[in-house]
Amino acid sequence: MPPRKRRQRGSILPLPSGSFRVTVYAGQDVLTGKTRQLRETAKTYDDAKKVLTHLQRQVDEDNQPKSNITVRQAVEQWLEVAVLEDTTRERYDDLIRLYVLPTFGHLQAAKVDAELLERFYARLHRCRDMCNGKARAGHPCRPLSSSTTRKVHYIIRGALGRAVRWQHLGVNKAAMAIAPSPERTEPDPPNADEAARLLNAAWADPEWGLLLWLTMLTGPRRGEVSALRWRHIDFERGLLTIHRSNAQPKSGLKEKTTKTGQARKIALDQHTAGLLTTQRELFESRSAELGCTLSPDAFIFSPAPDGTAPFLPRAISQRYRRLALRLKLRSTRLHSLRHYSATELVAAGVDIRTVAGRLGHGSGGATTLKVYAGWVNEADRRAADKMATIVPRPTPAPVLPRGPYETIAESLREQIRSGALPPGAQLPTVAQLAVANTVAVGTAHRALTTLKAEGLIEVTRGKRATVSNEPISGG
Repeated sequence: MPPRKRRQRGSILPLPSGSFRVTVYAGQDVLTGKTRQLRETAKTYDDAKKVLTHLQRQVDEDNQPKSNITVRQAVEQWLEVAVLEDTTRERYDDLIRLYVLPTFGHLQAAKVDAELLERFYARLHRCRDMCNGKARAGHPCRPLSSSTTRKVHYIIRGALGRAVRWQHLGVNKAAMAIAPSPERTEPDPPNADEAARLLNAAWADPEWGLLLWLTMLTGPRRGEVSALRWRHIDFERGLLTIHRSNAQPKSGLKEKTTKTGQARKIALDQHTAGLLTTQRELFESRSAELGCTLSPDAFIFSPAPDGTAPFLPRAISQRYRRLALRLKLRSTRLHSLRHYSATELVAAGVDIRTVAGRLGHGSGGATTLKVYAGWVNEADRRAADKMATIVPRPTPAPVLPRGPYETIAESLREQIRSGALPPGAQLPTVAQLAVANTVAVGTAHRALTTLKAEGLIEVTRGKRATVSNEPISGG
């Protein structure tokens, strides 16, 4: 049997330019099965032979980059192993698609240096479309924010750093580049007048009003508000525990840990505890009507009658934005209420460590957050009482009827209150109400159902509805 022919370890090929390309076989990728090759160009054939010997020695000593990897390949390999939250991964995918790959995707990673990256960041700061910065018709320049540009830098630096660790690259030149300085953002919380108008308007829907009240009082993030469940409240001790958060990636709602990965306990004042008790009683009555019991795992703020589904984080932000625009507030971001909680506490003289603990900041209160016994201290109790006196109490305006059935119900409700329809008196039939108010029979029936739920009337199958002998006052 003839001896097996050995794979040629390298080759020298002439190029049209007169130079010579040196290629050396460097093994195979275990996962993909693809051949790894080292390539280098030399001006003369003698130089090419020297390069061939040098590259072969590198392979023998296992001291060579595994390939001439491109930036696209480096980024793809980094994404395979990077541990990222779903929302962060989606954001990075967008930045890679919009900025990294169009500019550097085809480029060999070894050619990406600090000068190239810093010039790239400067152009993004002039215009995200990478124009030359000169005004032209039909193209308004829109600079990319420093925070977004820094994320682009983190992606490139992380991908090339991983390529160095895996020996696809000799050095991570992106680590030498200076990332853009972060922009300093100033908190823009609502002032006292805006806070009062905000709560008064929101309390037309008590559940929505309570959500904003609790956000202003305790300063949670929107995902943390969305994830609050009844088991997170200790009514006896007046404590609210925040240790979960809802994220809303494209794949759907996902519950996860808080941003810092740590739980925190926040003291509640008596007024807020009373509002939450009323909210729970409302959900308990709704659950009873559905023939079930309110679960401790039910969400505090939920569009479902039994609290089985939370309000989505984006829906909370969008609803707040619409309200803020209608009230013409300076800031339309829900996060401004978190700023409100922090700035009011600091202005009231509460120590920074306590404020950091209530807000769940990773620095300044990390140790306190880990120690349950030392968390609910006197300073936090004073902070809860101060916030309860600082946040303006809502005086909601009366809610006017919004639909035809509500108009009919309000008219009958007023007649019952005034005595025009005394206890035991018969109400008009559904058909009569429909004709008198020029509505469908179903609309009139819905009005009577509303009054029955309020305990104002009694309805017996086959008989006309009558005013309850002991109607509930106040509607």
